[in-house]
Amino acid sequence: MALIELTMPALGEGIIEATVLKWLKSVGDLVQEDEAVLDIATDKVDSEVPSTANGIIKELRFKENDVAPVGAVIAIIETEGENQTNAEHQEVSDKQIQISNKEETEDIPYLPSETPVAEKNITSENNNGFYSPLVLSIAKQEGIKADELASIPGTGNEGRLSKKDILAYLENRTKPVSATQKLVEEKPASAIPTPTPTTPKNYSGENVEIIEMDRMRKLIAHHMKESQNTSATVTSFVEVDVTNMVEWRNKIKVDFEKREHTKITFTPMFIECIARVIKRHPLINSSVDGDRIIVKKDINIGMATALPSGNLIVPVIKNADHLNLVGLCKAVNTTAQNARTNNLKPSDTQEGTFTVTNVGSFGSLTGTPIINQPQVAILAIGTIKKRPVVIETAQGDTIGIRSMMILSLSYDHRIVDGALGSTFLSEVGREIENWDLKKTV
Repeated sequence: MALIELTMPALGEGIIEATVLKWLKSVGDLVQEDEAVLDIATDKVDSEVPSTANGIIKELRFKENDVAPVGAVIAIIETEGENQTNAEHQEVSDKQIQISNKEETEDIPYLPSETPVAEKNITSENNNGFYSPLVLSIAKQEGIKADELASIPGTGNEGRLSKKDILAYLENRTKPVSATQKLVEEKPASAIPTPTPTTPKNYSGENVEIIEMDRMRKLIAHHMKESQNTSATVTSFVEVDVTNMVEWRNKIKVDFEKREHTKITFTPMFIECIARVIKRHPLINSSVDGDRIIVKKDINIGMATALPSGNLIVPVIKNADHLNLVGLCKAVNTTAQNARTNNLKPSDTQEGTFTVTNVGSFGSLTGTPIINQPQVAILAIGTIKKRPVVIETAQGDTIGIRSMMILSLSYDHRIVDGALGSTFLSEVGREIENWDLKKTV
């Protein structure tokens, strides 16, 4: 007999943990390789975790609604394989954990302590001595020594030290009093602002309906607020004449659907234009890691998609610049359908480098979208409206009825200056305005 450790898989850039939604198997159940063992959720997508071997479930290490870090052992499977097979599997598992640990710590600068925390089990009377890669990363950043880490009480599964435990400890950790703190302490009580109470307001007697946020809405709220706290966001706007694009689509859409068995919408047409301009301005396709700019060579465009529940998800069209318009149409339509029917895989929301959100599909003229971290820019597409506009020609100016639209680009001013942001946005507008009426697909 051999024991195989099932670990929380790597779930994409910036994702360091997942919530256990539901165990599909119980202790003692038979499980086949690649058979789903549990459902998990992140702030981007719900998914299943498959078994890595045939065997019997011997242990489940997390309860439903527990949060498990990437790389953590979540279940033990007993197989009939030899010890050597188990050892080989364990070696692979260790490598996976090392990889996930590297991914988790990429966004956290390493601040060496006087005595670094050893990345191994530490004897402790307060917790079980097992520390996830995430906990170790936080300990390194905060300069927590091994003996201090061992003294922190753990409330996780089997007494394990969780992220919540170490963050709560850090809030109350004794720190040297700074000069600023001394000045505050010396002020009279009346000069110190009273903190806002955190207890929920009592609405009894008021004519209101109270709706509790669901899990995904809570995650979205946290993700959006963190983005605002991270990026120095600026938004630029440009008005675009989309008459050529509208006329061309109206002319070919019926034949296109008959031939390709999929609809041609404006979204893949916009993505084609955006991908071309990103290739000319690669800094738009980057992320920030401390004081380093990470320029992404692949152009993976996320498209914000509304779910029937009212929540939002951002599936990704990988290597959008390598797809022709037919390929983009099929990728966009299939991905959007999978999002609405909850059939996305974790890989479908990973590795995005730039995001597009079509606020015009809901009637908005424009918007100021929030950057999808760790990206540095997001483009909002407004609704298309016919308006009388001035048309400049070599023969003189005229007034005509044109299909007009507003594009807005929110970008991180830490990396993207106004000149680059405005230039990129203007070029996207020109690509759309200059759509070839004779284009063939």
